[in-house]
Amino acid sequence: MKAPKLTAAAGLTLLATLIAPSVRAQSIDYGSLEQLFGEPVTTSATGSPQRSTEVPVDMTIISAEEIKRSGATDIPTILSRVAGVDILPFSAGASELSVRGYNQARSPRMLVLINGRQVYLDHFGYTDWYTLPVALGEIRQIELVRGPNSALFGFNAVSGVINIITYNPKYDDVDSASVATGSLNYGSATIISTARLGALSARISLASEQQDEWQNTNSAITAAQLRDPRSVRAGIDAAMDLGEHSNLRVEASYTNSSLTEMLSGYSYVASRVKSKSVKATLNSDTRFGNIQAQGYINKLDSSALPLHYYNTITVGSLQDLFKVGAGHTIRLALEYRANKVNTTSTMGGQISYMVYAPSAMWTWQAADKLSLTAAVRYDSLRLHRSGSFPAGVPNADNALWDRTIQEASYNFGAVYAATDKDTLRLTAARGLQAPTLVELGSRQVLPTTPAPTGLANLGNPNLRPAIVTNYEATYDRALPQWRARASLKLFMQQTDDVKSGTSRKQIDIPATATTWGVFSYVNIGESEMKGAEIAAQGKFGEGFRWSADTTYVEIEDKPLAGYNPVVRLVAYGMTAPKWRSNLSLGWSNGTWSADGYVHAVSRFNSYISTGLEPVPGYASLGGRLAWKGESGLEVSLNGQNLLEERQMQAKAASGLMVQRRVILQIGKAW
Repeated sequence: MKAPKLTAAAGLTLLATLIAPSVRAQSIDYGSLEQLFGEPVTTSATGSPQRSTEVPVDMTIISAEEIKRSGATDIPTILSRVAGVDILPFSAGASELSVRGYNQARSPRMLVLINGRQVYLDHFGYTDWYTLPVALGEIRQIELVRGPNSALFGFNAVSGVINIITYNPKYDDVDSASVATGSLNYGSATIISTARLGALSARISLASEQQDEWQNTNSAITAAQLRDPRSVRAGIDAAMDLGEHSNLRVEASYTNSSLTEMLSGYSYVASRVKSKSVKATLNSDTRFGNIQAQGYINKLDSSALPLHYYNTITVGSLQDLFKVGAGHTIRLALEYRANKVNTTSTMGGQISYMVYAPSAMWTWQAADKLSLTAAVRYDSLRLHRSGSFPAGVPNADNALWDRTIQEASYNFGAVYAATDKDTLRLTAARGLQAPTLVELGSRQVLPTTPAPTGLANLGNPNLRPAIVTNYEATYDRALPQWRARASLKLFMQQTDDVKSGTSRKQIDIPATATTWGVFSYVNIGESEMKGAEIAAQGKFGEGFRWSADTTYVEIEDKPLAGYNPVVRLVAYGMTAPKWRSNLSLGWSNGTWSADGYVHAVSRFNSYISTGLEPVPGYASLGGRLAWKGESGLEVSLNGQNLLEERQMQAKAASGLMVQRRVILQIGKAW
């Protein structure tokens, strides 16, 4: 049955009525609410359940069905087909992803979460997509939030946030198995099983994957720099009711991967990454509101010789979500974060920090058609260093790291449903991109010659966070006569205190008689971005669906005197394509389904050792043809990069080229 149309106020009232006290925030029954409203539901923006069309942020939700229809084997490929997303596929297992420009090797601007738990790697400040501890078959939806959202999600959410929501074993009985084989020696196997025992529900997932690295035609890239991607993932997700008004959810995961990665200095390296994580979330409905206590520990063992990092992140948070009257929802929260990593490749030291971050959010249903949301967060980061320094290093004093970084962030959003077809959304945000542990000094790469001969690569304990402010207006219109919906977005953004990369072309600390010269990380100025996006999607005929979008971005870098963004590896204006566009067409009849995707990017530049090289604009084609039987058996033929055998997408002739891949997959759900 077609879901009835609801006003914003009626929708919120019905949500409040339907949501049981013990099933809020990440514990809500997404499936039931999605069926009720005929559209995805999220809690990520405010902590309260909201329809996707009413959230006070620029969000796109990718459903489990859309993930399956994509034919993709990794999350970056899925996200690359979303409006405004930029992707740099450097190797078969390593892609970098950003929103509306500002993409780079080891991109630090996108905060990535799984059920609210950070999987963004703090040591280098990037997401290693190939090592994410989640199988595609256990993902309920992927939520992409564009723009700075530090007040809602925490620092480093400056270009956007990706929150991967998995099925909740309390409500979702997910049981499946699949195997796949294809070109480039691709092979994968996944099994997901859910079990219930009284008040306890649990889901277990196991997955493995392998493939060959793309063909290397560049003699400057040696065999020692490359490694065929291999990955093993395991996870458990358990939920238990603790009485009528409380529930506990525990998640644990393990990954072990090897792959070829692109370093921040734009050179390939063979890498191995192991990660372990455990998280517990307690929700309890009390007379003071819905209280959530959450804690998790992430442990990382990452090696790309000669560098070897051991990074531990411990996060604890407490929040209270409550209503005041019928129109006001308030969330008060406090987060604690402890982060530490060793120095490498010269061991003997440790860089760490502790963060205390109080935050508050207020959502006001000001009128039947108008809702307002305001969120603020204050981060206080206390930096520390302990241990020894190698001889020849300048500033060899741990006291230099005893400093505190204090910054505030905010998010404001207004959603006005002018009619049952027209919605206007206005947002303003200030986000915080904190220095990474590598930038603050955990990487100590030293010359083999005694000081002062040679140059050292070191961090900067005085590096300031980059501050990103963003303003956006969105007009969204439903077109029922065409079974479609269209939107227009205008946005502008400024980054202050841009954090640079390191460059051997510019020495930041001169050599002395007893110390090496140093190239490091510095704040080099400002960068401004403005642009527009238009998107539409709909259905026609019997079982046909389509979507189309294009995003234009103009970036202007404004460095301080004496700094060149090209030399400092942050020439965002020259390395971002001005246009990125997507087109999709699909059909299904319950047994058969077919989907095709075109992703097009205009010309841009990529880094090489001597500066920049042009990468021609390109278009890539992916698709999926599938048959599904009544018993749950499904057979699909998936293809990626089908237009050319080899194609330049991240670098020109100096790098690896993306290769065509066709995969046969057989799966069964029960």
